[in-house]
Amino acid sequence: MTKEELAKFDGRNGQSAYVAISGTIYDVSNSKMWVDGNHMDSHQAGQDLTEELKKAPHVRAVVERFPTVGSLEAPIEKKKKRFGLF
Repeated sequence: MTKEELAKFDGRNGQSAYVAISGTIYDVSNSKMWVDGNHMDSHQAGQDLTEELKKAPHVRAVVERFPTVGSLEAPIEKKKKRFGLF
């Protein structure tokens, strides 16, 4: 799943709530801590929260309890055009 596709799963308007952590996407839709895709008025579902988790008051194992629904695709790096022979 790309970041653009993940963004559609923000938990709003009946949509499922997914978050990505270190490349794994978790479904937090059924968590009482993620009502309407919002976690503690600090984080919205539909995003890669890898960096935010490093500052969280809980360990990664809390997130890993949720069902996984896929992997976050790494962005494709664009190659720079080279001029000349090479």
